[in-house]
Amino acid sequence: MNAVTTTIDPRSGLCTLINVFTVEPERQEALVKLLEEATEQVMRHLPGFVSANLHRGLDGTHVANYAQWASREYFEAMLRNPRAQEHMRAAAAMAQKFEPHLYEVASTHQREEA
Repeated sequence: MNAVTTTIDPRSGLCTLINVFTVEPERQEALVKLLEEATEQVMRHLPGFVSANLHRGLDGTHVANYAQWASREYFEAMLRNPRAQEHMRAAAAMAQKFEPHLYEVASTHQREEA
C-alpha cells in the first residue's frame, strides 16, 4: 500500500479538522501519545481518512491535531464510530478544553526560491 502524505491544496476538496486541546503541562505528552494511538489503531483505518498531523505546543499547554478527511460526510461518519468515540472521550477527559472546527483550504503561499 502506498503512503499518502499531507498535501495542503485549495483544489483538493478535502475536509480539514483542526482541533486545539489545552492541557496541563504534565499531561501534554500523554495526550500526544493517546492521539497517536487513536490514529494508528482506529482513525487511519476508517473510510475517508487521509492524514493526521499532531503538533505539540512549545508552551507545554497545547496539542493541535490537523487531520484531513476525504469529505465532511466521511468525517461525520467517523464521529458516529464507537471505537473513534471511545478515543475522543478519552482525549476530551485529558484536556482542560478542546476546540474542534472543520475547515477547507482557502489558499496557500510559499516562499519563492532565489
